[in-house]
Amino acid sequence: MDTDVIVIGAGPTGLMLAGELRLGGADVTVFERRAERSWESRGIGFTARAAEIFHQRGLLDRLENTEITRQGHFGGIPIDYGVLEGSHFGVRGAPQYKIEEMLEDRALELGVKVLRGYEATGLDDTGDGVTATVRGPGGDAEHTARFLVGCDGGQSTVRKLAGFEFPGSDATREMYLADVTGCDIRPRMIGELLPNGMVMAAPLEEGYFRIIVCENGVSPDKDRRATFAEVADAWQRLTGESIHGGTARWVSSFTDATRQAAEYRRGRVLLAGDAAHIHLPAGGQGLSIGVQDAVNLGWKLAATVRGRAPDGLLDSYHSERHPVGERVLRNTRAQGTLNLSGSSVEPLRTVMSELIAIPAVARHLSGMVSGFDIRYDMGEQGHPLVGGRMADRELDLAGGGRERIARLLHGARGVLITADASDGTSRSAAGWSDRVDVVRVERFPAGPEEGGAATESVLIRPDGYVAWAAPGGGALDEALRRWFGAAVPASGTPQAEGSEPLASAR
Repeated sequence: MDTDVIVIGAGPTGLMLAGELRLGGADVTVFERRAERSWESRGIGFTARAAEIFHQRGLLDRLENTEITRQGHFGGIPIDYGVLEGSHFGVRGAPQYKIEEMLEDRALELGVKVLRGYEATGLDDTGDGVTATVRGPGGDAEHTARFLVGCDGGQSTVRKLAGFEFPGSDATREMYLADVTGCDIRPRMIGELLPNGMVMAAPLEEGYFRIIVCENGVSPDKDRRATFAEVADAWQRLTGESIHGGTARWVSSFTDATRQAAEYRRGRVLLAGDAAHIHLPAGGQGLSIGVQDAVNLGWKLAATVRGRAPDGLLDSYHSERHPVGERVLRNTRAQGTLNLSGSSVEPLRTVMSELIAIPAVARHLSGMVSGFDIRYDMGEQGHPLVGGRMADRELDLAGGGRERIARLLHGARGVLITADASDGTSRSAAGWSDRVDVVRVERFPAGPEEGGAATESVLIRPDGYVAWAAPGGGALDEALRRWFGAAVPASGTPQAEGSEPLASAR
């Protein structure tokens, strides 16, 4: 095999996945059709859960001039997202091209091979590996790997070549998007409903504004190449304001087409990000769900190619992430109905505004859009933390000093945090020391997510989700075997290549 894993596509999902695979010890080659990184950015931020994931890998601080806001919306209806522990509407001021630049730099640092100007044209799953035909500057060539992951966007070539079904609904609306300067535009951060459509405007850097224009009655045309004149004409028809005197550094269009792959894995070929699901880009969820796909898949696929994954671990990628994607498609369609249907939905918007004023409803919607309410099936969930994401909390270490949970996850290893003074919990995990760091603390800090339940120990997967907790979470060794494979003897397997136990965990 030329490499362990081939990744097709060097967008945020593909680059994040490549880095995760390297942290798990897998060799990775990324092929990207574009010869150079694009400086266009459909996305200008990401959700709270994506921010938490970047923080858990030490990546959030690499993005400059970002801001976090609690105030957001659901389908254009204002909502305060700061109703869950650590929650917010998302990070703004992070154009997609800057995120890609940051993730590519990180991938290269970890030893990922990124090849630009190479387009996948053929695919053969041989049963014991995958052969990809790739067209590059020197012509067609075959490359082999144990697995291949398509992260090549909504028009995914990998998805088509591998025969994945992609059911869903066709576009009913088309929207223009442009970054403009040199004209007077009033901010409309969550969108403004007008008699014949909706407009949105958000300030960017260097005097630019990101505008979105959705005009009722415009039939979607997948072959349309939008011009700034068309965008300015539509803006004037809707708002009565002229922006024709300005200029645009780029113009694009998108639709509300909604589709999801029926399966995320077919043999040795997998899909992630927009290759697996497309939807209306409401609330910055597109990039964010792709990054979450990558982090869920990365450690599982790395463990598989290195021969230490328990049975069924790789299949849990589909069983965990497909329902999440399905729910995102549903909430973005609901938001599109609320925000893009004109005056006909005003009664519905009024009722929704009344509901959102109820704290329980605000928490529900905040959790849905932020990604904080994702809960995976971890079997018997006798503790309220099991299956959910682990919020970043400060720990008082048993040996003195303090540490944050997010930093403990930088190496993409499992983490067992325990306040068991008898040291029995630590001894139980000794057979997994090559995959799981043990951190002894004075006590486990309580948070609102426990609902008042006592917590002594938690086992956190590399993707930041709680796989076991005590008291009430069952047997620790069963959870360790389920997610990290068999234990090794005391003199057994050396530590995974590319990862290093944290000094504070010893």
